[in-house]
Amino acid sequence: MSTEKKAVLVGVDGTDASYKAVWWAANYTKHAGLELQIVCAYSLPSYAAVSFDATYTALGDDAVAHTDAQEILARAKAIASEQGVDARTLIVTGDPSSVFVELSRNYKLIVIGNRGKGGLAERLLGTPSSSLPAYAYCPIVVVPFTDDEDHLLHLNNEIKKVAVGSDESRWGMKALDIAAEFANSWGAELNVLSAVPIYGTLGGVFSVAPTQEDMRRVVDSYLDDLRARVTPIRHRYPDLSINLKVIPGSAVDALAKASGRNDVVVVGSRGRGGFTGLILGSTSQGLVQHSVCPVYVVPRKYVEAEEAEMSKLEKVVPVENIEGVQTVEVASSGKADAERIEAIIDPLKESPREHDKSDVTPQLPHLDPEERLSADE
Repeated sequence: MSTEKKAVLVGVDGTDASYKAVWWAANYTKHAGLELQIVCAYSLPSYAAVSFDATYTALGDDAVAHTDAQEILARAKAIASEQGVDARTLIVTGDPSSVFVELSRNYKLIVIGNRGKGGLAERLLGTPSSSLPAYAYCPIVVVPFTDDEDHLLHLNNEIKKVAVGSDESRWGMKALDIAAEFANSWGAELNVLSAVPIYGTLGGVFSVAPTQEDMRRVVDSYLDDLRARVTPIRHRYPDLSINLKVIPGSAVDALAKASGRNDVVVVGSRGRGGFTGLILGSTSQGLVQHSVCPVYVVPRKYVEAEEAEMSKLEKVVPVENIEGVQTVEVASSGKADAERIEAIIDPLKESPREHDKSDVTPQLPHLDPEERLSADE
């Protein structure tokens, strides 16, 4: 297959959350001029317990499981068709975590829906040892289904605001580059966030509660660093609207709050610490689980592969030759089915999240709450 790097892969398992991921992926691929491929994964003999939503087929019945997968793909393809996208369909048998990591070598982006517990998302995001964003060779987008109060989330057709967590690591710099390119392609506003660890936190700047003067001095220093990192971006995209924010406190909290004011949040993943370790361990799970907009993850292996130009040195295995992957021809289940599913997965009304310019800076001890410690540009 000669077009893998121009394609986006989205995983489905019959859950409403996975169908919402298909909607987002189809909308994105149509805008970006990319191909969309939809994959349904199941494992035997215990697939009925963990693979498909509301499926209770006898254990080990591969034929029935395959039929169920085709029906799920037909519904997903109908959703993509409603977005004007003719998607290719794949079935994966075996352990999804390992197969998806191998598949990630072939795609520009992988999209999965997140419903919290169960199904495909839990197996791909559930633990640090099997977390797809930690080991993938391409970026991953995790699309939320509901907020913390189980309210259904509305996703906009148009990306208007993009937030990115920025630090000086290789992963953080790559996330900034990708976020800028992504925002520019949509004509969106780019909000670049840098967090200042304070006292009482791992790696905090202060061992005791800081004074207002201390905090202002540290914030100014972080802001200078942030301006320097963004300067090449401004030259590369002169028409891109860029806002800078230096936020005292937790990087995870800052990005989770920013997700309520942006359409996509971009982060790098190196495995530990700062913005770049958000997808591993309890902190990262907090961001993915609490974000109310899609989280665009730039994995460590993807950055390392680009730096080493591994794509030129390694032969990418065609999708059809990856063990457990089968290309299937599936007809769309039709417009009526797509409309029914879309009515379930989206409230079909204006998002309750109002885009605004309000500050997301947490209050700190010994600081005047009226003082604006975030720096906006």
